[in-house]
Amino acid sequence: MAPSSALAYVHRGGVEPLLGATLDEHLRGVVSRFPEHDAVVSLPQNVRLTYAELDREVERLSAGLIALGVERGAHVGVWSTDNVEWVLLQCATARVGAVLVNVNPAYRTTELEHALRAARIEVLFLEPSFETSEYAEMVRELCPEIEEAEPGSFRSATLPELRAVVLFDPRRPDAVERLAEGFFTWPEVLERGAAVPPEQIATRAQAVDRDDPVNVQFTSGTTGTPKAVVLTHHNLLNNAWFAGAAMGFTERDRLCVPVPFYHCFGMVVSNLVCLARGAAIVIPSPHFEAGATLRAIQDERCTAVHGVPTMFTAELERSDFADYDVSSLRTGIIAGAPCPPELVRRIIEDMGCRELLIGYGQTETSPITHLTDAGDTFERRTTTVGRNVPHTETKVIEVGTGRTLRRGEIGEVCFRGYHVMRGYLDQEEATRHAIDEAGWLRSGDLGAMDDDGSLRITGRLKDMVIRGGENVYPAEIEAVLDEHPAVIESAVFGVADELMGEELGVWARARRGASVEPADLRAYVLERLAHFKAPRYVWLVDAFPMTVTGKIQKFAIRDTVAGWQREGDERFVAADLAPREPAPSRSER
Repeated sequence: MAPSSALAYVHRGGVEPLLGATLDEHLRGVVSRFPEHDAVVSLPQNVRLTYAELDREVERLSAGLIALGVERGAHVGVWSTDNVEWVLLQCATARVGAVLVNVNPAYRTTELEHALRAARIEVLFLEPSFETSEYAEMVRELCPEIEEAEPGSFRSATLPELRAVVLFDPRRPDAVERLAEGFFTWPEVLERGAAVPPEQIATRAQAVDRDDPVNVQFTSGTTGTPKAVVLTHHNLLNNAWFAGAAMGFTERDRLCVPVPFYHCFGMVVSNLVCLARGAAIVIPSPHFEAGATLRAIQDERCTAVHGVPTMFTAELERSDFADYDVSSLRTGIIAGAPCPPELVRRIIEDMGCRELLIGYGQTETSPITHLTDAGDTFERRTTTVGRNVPHTETKVIEVGTGRTLRRGEIGEVCFRGYHVMRGYLDQEEATRHAIDEAGWLRSGDLGAMDDDGSLRITGRLKDMVIRGGENVYPAEIEAVLDEHPAVIESAVFGVADELMGEELGVWARARRGASVEPADLRAYVLERLAHFKAPRYVWLVDAFPMTVTGKIQKFAIRDTVAGWQREGDERFVAADLAPREPAPSRSER
């Protein structure tokens, strides 16, 4: 019998109906059931809030937002590392019907300007600085008018929609006063809100609809300029709810969250999963630190931990890993990048995450589209990203024609369901290109579906290399390289070539103390895959260009290598492991 077409509906048994509440309506229900349970524990701030305390602080901040003139549908930005204030803003903007805009804490001035302008941010909350990032100074650079105006009254020629900026310092709350010229401070916002009656907040909350936008997030920037993705209460609440169901989350769970809140993984699959289920959010550090993560798991007896592969690798590679007691761990989600089998095995066996799930998705899908199951075999957990989450559909289409393919055939993966974004903000053409008339979102990822509906991702459509007419999928080669005992991480990409169109290049990072030569890696691939899949160029590197969420920026690698190639740089010449002999002249034949 021929395999059926690659169209997958819900495969999970006992599926609950979709939730019909707004984020705030659902949170209020959780508060009423678990008022004394821990809601947020921030270790670097030494702050603990129960659900009842969280609700009170959200109410105070909601009043402050109203006092600042934040209307329903207004865009409120947050430019900060992970902290309690971030969670309060997440909840308060949802309560008053505003739209929270997540700004990447790694952004520099030009990127900040793009985010403020593209997302039409009216009020921006930010911490003054973190490590080498001077956030307040970058705002002053963009809006020098702020120095001469009273807080909330400046008008920027560069950013005409921005009208108020609020400073808060999660580690030194009193230190913002000396930096606050032209800015509001967090205490001032709360003080202004004291005059707002509770009835006004309740009226605003009741007016919010589940299909209202609640969040704008920028795509991760692994392939170029980020776009602003509009997500609704219905998108995010249901995605968090069913991710929590897959992990078996209850009010007894405590989730260690080392992933950044500004990203969908942190905001939805971490924070909202906990808030939807009455579990505790444990913040180990403002920005990822492997040691702080392990210490938080140990000291707070966390039952779950999330992360991208690079984070789990950093935790397991610590020389003092065995000194931490992580025996409380039961589950967690690893997502954001391909997961090497050896890494998954170590997370399960060495960290004790026996119910570890592999997650897959993208910002445009709120973000989770697929999860493995705790009862899946090790092979399924390491070779697929599992099956689609409830109430969603997945199909695989032929690149170029859009024809739905049969199971087992590689094509572009598409999604349809409650989790698909409203669209890209103010980019109708880009939205139409991403979502067709039937509601299918094109992912830009290549994959194939197994007969049971499990999805195998083979790479990015933009990353596919066409070498001499052969389609080559970098993820397949990376999976082989990641099995090499000396390799901890690899990235395969296309290198321009006059004869073949493209050749294969690889950046690889060796394990601590391991010794390996570039030629060894090429030979390793040649032994295991067809000859045309062996990389011609191999570079051993100490680090990769990464997003804050731990994704490798292949476009940055390609740009770097292309520069070396144009300039005839020795680094490019030395990496060529299969140089071609020049064609013989007629006299030599």
